[in-house]
Amino acid sequence: MPAIRPCRPDERDEILEIINAAAEAYRGVIPADRWQEPYMDAAHLDAEIAAGVTFSGREDDDGTLVGIMGIQAVRDVDLIRHAYVRPGQQGRGIGAELLAHLRAHTGRPILIGTWAAADWAIRFYRRHGFELVPRERVPELLRTYWDIPARQVETSVVLASPPIAAR
Repeated sequence: MPAIRPCRPDERDEILEIINAAAEAYRGVIPADRWQEPYMDAAHLDAEIAAGVTFSGREDDDGTLVGIMGIQAVRDVDLIRHAYVRPGQQGRGIGAELLAHLRAHTGRPILIGTWAAADWAIRFYRRHGFELVPRERVPELLRTYWDIPARQVETSVVLASPPIAAR
């Protein structure tokens, strides 16, 4: 029976495989200067885990991970990080299950950063109750809660639950 559970340290390669396979959707969509091969390497994943990102995974009937989603406590919020489902498994509610699971385990506000051009990701989060943060607040939030390059700040959006008002 499919289950959502914490990812184990020995699943690092499988997590990377899922991230890099699913991230192919960003190729040609996000700015070319932000694309890299692989999209995430092992050192980057290790750094994310060391910084407090904890991953949950959704298993298929045979115990294979088909989706992963991370959460990271930063200051007064939780960030959803690195949410990916294997390409052949997308559209089956796996991402929604993972998101609901993580939301059920926190009472804190949740922020999600994603590429502004990733309209499918934005639609997904909006369908699940997240609202786009007003554009004038995005740079401040990205600099406060994430450690990303300035170019990524310029090309990203933030979604929030509960909503964040403009100032």
